[in-house]
Amino acid sequence: MHAISILAHQGGWDEIALVGGPIIVFAGLLVVARRRAVLHAQPDADTTTD
Repeated sequence: MHAISILAHQGGWDEIALVGGPIIVFAGLLVVARRRAVLHAQPDADTTTD
C-alpha cells in the first residue's frame, strides 16, 4: 500500500520521470549510435594514399 501511495501523485515529478526517463534513454542510444556510425564511415588513415 505504501508503494502505491508514493506513485499515486507527487506533484508532477512522477509523471515527468515516467515520460522523461525513456526519452533520455532513447536520446542516449541515438548519441551512441551516431558516434559509432560516424567512426565507421570514416576511412582509416593507414589505408589512404596520397
